[in-house]
Amino acid sequence: MIEVIDAERCTSCDICVNVCPTNVFDKTDGIPVIARQADCQTCFLCELYCPEDALFVSPFADLPQDVDVVALKQGVAMGSYRRAVGWTDETKTLRGIDRSYLLFGH
Repeated sequence: MIEVIDAERCTSCDICVNVCPTNVFDKTDGIPVIARQADCQTCFLCELYCPEDALFVSPFADLPQDVDVVALKQGVAMGSYRRAVGWTDETKTLRGIDRSYLLFGH
Protein backbone atom coordinates (compact mmCIF):
# COMPACT_ATOMS: atom_id res chain seq x y z
CA MET A 1 0.00 0.00 0.00
CA ILE A 2 1.31 3.48 -0.84
CA GLU A 3 2.45 5.06 2.40
CA VAL A 4 4.69 8.05 1.71
CA ILE A 5 5.33 10.84 -0.76
CA ASP A 6 8.53 12.55 0.37
CA ALA A 7 7.95 16.29 -0.07
CA GLU A 8 11.70 16.96 -0.07
CA ARG A 9 12.37 14.61 -2.98
CA CYS A 10 9.18 15.00 -5.01
CA THR A 11 9.46 17.33 -8.00
CA SER A 12 5.70 17.35 -8.74
CA CYS A 13 6.18 15.61 -12.08
CA ASP A 14 2.87 13.72 -11.59
CA ILE A 15 4.24 10.50 -13.09
CA CYS A 16 2.84 8.60 -10.12
CA VAL A 17 -0.59 10.10 -10.75
CA ASN A 18 -0.47 9.07 -14.39
CA VAL A 19 0.76 5.48 -13.93
CA CYS A 20 -1.50 4.50 -11.03
CA PRO A 21 -4.07 2.02 -12.37
CA THR A 22 -6.50 2.64 -9.51
CA ASN A 23 -6.38 6.45 -9.36
CA VAL A 24 -4.99 6.61 -5.81
CA PHE A 25 -3.43 10.07 -6.23
CA ASP A 26 -4.89 13.51 -6.83
CA LYS A 27 -2.97 16.16 -8.77
CA THR A 28 -2.45 19.47 -7.03
CA ASP A 29 -0.59 22.66 -7.84
CA GLY A 30 2.36 21.01 -6.11
CA ILE A 31 3.04 17.57 -4.70
CA PRO A 32 0.39 14.92 -5.48
CA VAL A 33 -1.82 13.78 -2.64
CA ILE A 34 -2.53 10.19 -1.62
CA ALA A 35 -6.30 10.63 -1.85
CA ARG A 36 -7.59 7.04 -1.98
CA GLN A 37 -5.04 4.95 -0.11
CA ALA A 38 -7.47 2.08 0.37
CA ASP A 39 -7.68 1.69 -3.43
CA CYS A 40 -3.94 0.98 -3.70
CA GLN A 41 -3.29 -2.51 -5.10
CA THR A 42 0.38 -2.50 -4.09
CA CYS A 43 1.43 -2.84 -7.73
CA PHE A 44 4.51 -0.64 -7.09
CA LEU A 45 4.12 1.19 -10.43
CA CYS A 46 4.22 4.60 -8.75
CA GLU A 47 7.42 3.72 -6.87
CA LEU A 48 8.92 2.11 -9.95
CA TYR A 49 8.36 5.10 -12.21
CA CYS A 50 9.24 7.84 -9.68
CA PRO A 51 12.52 9.31 -10.98
CA GLU A 52 13.33 10.88 -7.60
CA ASP A 53 12.70 7.87 -5.31
CA ALA A 54 10.16 10.02 -3.49
CA LEU A 55 7.62 7.26 -2.88
CA PHE A 56 7.42 4.34 -0.51
CA VAL A 57 5.00 1.49 -1.10
CA SER A 58 4.72 -0.91 1.79
CA PRO A 59 4.57 -4.56 0.73
CA PHE A 60 1.86 -5.05 3.38
CA ALA A 61 -1.25 -4.41 1.32
CA ASP A 62 -3.98 -5.11 3.86
CA LEU A 63 -3.88 -2.04 6.09
CA PRO A 64 -2.01 1.26 6.26
CA GLN A 65 1.20 0.95 8.25
CA ASP A 66 2.78 3.26 10.80
CA VAL A 67 5.81 4.45 8.88
CA ASP A 68 8.81 6.28 10.33
CA VAL A 69 9.54 8.65 7.44
CA VAL A 70 12.85 9.78 8.93
CA ALA A 71 14.06 6.18 9.17
CA LEU A 72 12.88 5.49 5.61
CA LYS A 73 14.85 8.45 4.30
CA GLN A 74 17.98 7.49 6.26
CA GLY A 75 17.78 3.88 5.13
CA VAL A 76 17.48 2.31 1.70
CA ALA A 77 13.72 1.74 1.56
CA MET A 78 12.90 4.76 -0.63
CA GLY A 79 13.31 3.58 -4.22
CA SER A 80 14.20 0.05 -3.18
CA TYR A 81 11.80 -1.51 -5.67
CA ARG A 82 13.39 0.43 -8.56
CA ARG A 83 16.82 -0.80 -7.49
CA ALA A 84 15.63 -4.38 -7.04
CA VAL A 85 14.31 -4.62 -10.59
CA GLY A 86 17.28 -2.87 -12.17
CA TRP A 87 15.71 0.49 -13.02
CA THR A 88 18.59 2.56 -11.67
CA ASP A 89 22.04 3.16 -13.12
CA GLU A 90 23.61 1.31 -10.18
CA THR A 91 21.47 -1.80 -10.69
CA LYS A 92 20.93 -1.90 -14.44
CA THR A 93 22.99 -5.09 -14.66
CA LEU A 94 20.12 -6.89 -12.91
CA ARG A 95 17.70 -6.22 -15.77
CA GLY A 96 18.53 -9.38 -17.70
CA ILE A 97 18.53 -11.76 -14.76
CA ASP A 98 15.72 -14.29 -14.69
CA ARG A 99 14.56 -14.25 -11.09
CA SER A 100 11.83 -16.86 -11.52
CA TYR A 101 13.98 -19.32 -9.58
CA LEU A 102 13.49 -17.10 -6.54
CA LEU A 103 9.74 -17.48 -6.83
CA PHE A 104 9.39 -20.97 -8.27
CA GLY A 105 12.61 -22.75 -7.33
CA HIS A 106 13.77 -23.32 -10.92
